[in-house]
Amino acid sequence: MTVDSWLATYVPRSVEERLDVDRVRSALGPHAFDRARPLHVTGSAVIVHPPTRRVLLRWHERQQAWLQVGGHGDPGEDDPFAIARREAAEETGLEDLLAWPDDSILHVVVVPVPAGRGEPAHEHADVRYVLATSSPDSAQPETDDAPMQWLSVEDALALTQEENLRESLRRVDELLGGHH
Repeated sequence: MTVDSWLATYVPRSVEERLDVDRVRSALGPHAFDRARPLHVTGSAVIVHPPTRRVLLRWHERQQAWLQVGGHGDPGEDDPFAIARREAAEETGLEDLLAWPDDSILHVVVVPVPAGRGEPAHEHADVRYVLATSSPDSAQPETDDAPMQWLSVEDALALTQEENLRESLRRVDELLGGHH
């Protein structure tokens, strides 16, 4: 599905998120996923293990933070869910990732990204989903500088400074039946 298709049925939960959704829509077009654009669409996911109500966070060296998995589309990719799932599998080694509890959008947020790796500062129009695994012990970091941790939502919230991810985690907690 295209970003427009995903967003057609999505209902933002706040004025701030509605503004972000509007900015994502404004970025749509044939080059929406092009990394050269100052605002481009990305796909990410919070990975969960529903039986233990845990979430998987990954250390991102560039941002110096524990974050969800995800990233940029490869050339020709224009489905943020497919991007999120591919990136999640690449970053964690998990091969059984499925949309959970369904494939609806969890959260839409525009995230500032600092300059680095030869790229100027830019923004990600991040479309977030929830993916579940039944084999959490199979998770393997993609690289040595990208360790991962399975955490309760409460512990993940304590580890996370980024308010946009904290909101995503609170939404995941609701889906898992929590009360944060």
